[in-house]
Amino acid sequence: MASGNPSYLIVGAGVFGVSTAYHLIQKYPNASITIVDRDAFDGDNRVAASWDWNKVVRADYDDLVYCRLALEAQDIFKSDPLWQPYFHETGVFWMCRSDYAQDVINNYKKLGRKADISAVTVEEAKKLYGGLFEDADYSGVKEVLINKTSGWAAAGDSLRAITREAMKLGIKYVVADVATLEIDASGRCTGIQTSKGEVISANHVILSTGAYTSKLLEYSAARTGNVDLRAGERIVAGGITTGMMTLDEKSYERFKTMPVGFQGYTAEQGSPFIGSLPPTKDRELKWWGRNIFKNTRQVLPGRYISAPPDERDYAQWKVSGALKEDIDDSNRLFYGKKGANWVLEKHRICWDAFTTSGDFIISPHAGAKGLYVATCGSFHGYKFFPVLGKYVVQMLDGELEAELAEKWAWDRERPDPALNPEWPNAEMKDLADPAARL
Repeated sequence: MASGNPSYLIVGAGVFGVSTAYHLIQKYPNASITIVDRDAFDGDNRVAASWDWNKVVRADYDDLVYCRLALEAQDIFKSDPLWQPYFHETGVFWMCRSDYAQDVINNYKKLGRKADISAVTVEEAKKLYGGLFEDADYSGVKEVLINKTSGWAAAGDSLRAITREAMKLGIKYVVADVATLEIDASGRCTGIQTSKGEVISANHVILSTGAYTSKLLEYSAARTGNVDLRAGERIVAGGITTGMMTLDEKSYERFKTMPVGFQGYTAEQGSPFIGSLPPTKDRELKWWGRNIFKNTRQVLPGRYISAPPDERDYAQWKVSGALKEDIDDSNRLFYGKKGANWVLEKHRICWDAFTTSGDFIISPHAGAKGLYVATCGSFHGYKFFPVLGKYVVQMLDGELEAELAEKWAWDRERPDPALNPEWPNAEMKDLADPAARL
């Protein structure tokens, strides 16, 4: 690297890390930019939350900030040739048990955005899309949000494509297990050490480590003696189950043009919103469940945090009977008797990092100079993939607008998690098969 050129080390190659690398190399083409991840970017089995068959792309937020940013990202999904191939504008069908539909519509109006968006009665909704959701559970539903401009994207395919593009532009991709951070005598973060003892150094170290973040910071605090590195209660690793089944040709013809379905709940109702995504080209229909769970355990003597299982792939394919039943319940809540005889044959546990507010953390780390955090997707980060890096670069350059800097700060006042229906609501051990609890 030429003297005077900045160097960036991004730990984690999910959407936060890859988007950051992509935006950095475009702004600073002479910089040294390295991504390090435990998995190859084109590997068949990865732990990144964004490595998935498909993810929702929507701007249907009652939070005005995320509505605005999601619209910005969605515009890129729809217009940029790099992103277009992965987006499918199927619309969304959101069963709302609160004023969510009106809040979303009002946000579109505040932002001056025109869209084919409306709130309809339950009776009207049951007739839409050929009665696809007529057997859904509408108990407590006030109205149904229909936004025909939302949809979904092929998540894993897009993650691979943008990573390849960033590599073409000059970023370096290193496959390695990151063990701890490197902190010098002045308290500055200078890089990372891998599990094999290799040190990779940079002026700026950005943690986009998702569900591994808290564990990495615990190990780093223990090694360096800097307890301020710990995430504490800021970040919690949480898992959720997804399930898929393959439709027969006749059913596929009926379901292939369906919208993304949502069952919306409130914190008082004690459930996160659940969803069903349209079938992929392989005729696979997908759901996610309502159990979001922690995996609290001792990672160091006397240090208990939630962290994914120790297996290299986070044991993501080892899904208990209770979690499979969770997906069966999601099927029933969306399709009723239509899906009564479906056999769900593919299940996976997806892990991500959560904050009590559901906000990202895109911020300097207060515990060490040169260390930055860009993570905590809280299971809604993928849809911002095209623009996440733009805002991370602004943060690195000290140019992030005040509202976002405050919202995404490492040190900020955080709300009671009881107010967040998407906060982890169980412990993984309590959802395990009986034999696994022994």
